Amino acid sequence: MVRARDERIDDAVLSATLELLGENGYAELSIGSVATKAGVHRPAIYRRWPSKRHLVVDVVVGHIGTDPTPDTGDLRADLVAGITTLVVGLSETVVGRILPALVADLAADPELARDFQSAFFQPRRDSTAAVLESARLRGDIRSDFDLDFVLDALASPIYYRALFRHLPLDALLAEQSVDSVLLTLTPHENS
Repeated sequence: MVRARDERIDDAVLSATLELLGENGYAELSIGSVATKAGVHRPAIYRRWPSKRHLVVDVVVGHIGTDPTPDTGDLRADLVAGITTLVVGLSETVVGRILPALVADLAADPELARDFQSAFFQPRRDSTAAVLESARLRGDIRSDFDLDFVLDALASPIYYRALFRHLPLDALLAEQSVDSVLLTLTPHENS
């Protein structure tokens, strides 16, 4: 008989991980320290997450979310709302501070990168893609655009600033990113 997964353990481990990341940073995080802080045994963590890096990916997913973009029919407002979740999730937060180290681990570990893509990156893209498709069907935007490029262009300035911290992550950046992309999506005039 398979025992049901205890969500209380999951919640305790994820909370402990977020706290420890805030206290000690990514490099100092260990499964042992998480187990101690969460009040669970290390095997309970390893049954759920194969490594600390996988655990951190789930913390990112839980902190920032995977379904950011509403579909209210107001494309600009919907895109700004979706991109703002990324700005808020990465601005002056534990997740924002550990992002560079996590990205380095993603580059070095193809399995982790696939897990990150499927758990975080792709669901967020799918959410925004659905809103863009609705706008395309309504005729609010051109129908002949490169969806992957548009999705990249919307989020890239936020990720860039989150990684390099050369300028602030703020609401204005979300609006500028959306407005820049929307300029390229304006429907063609019929001649």
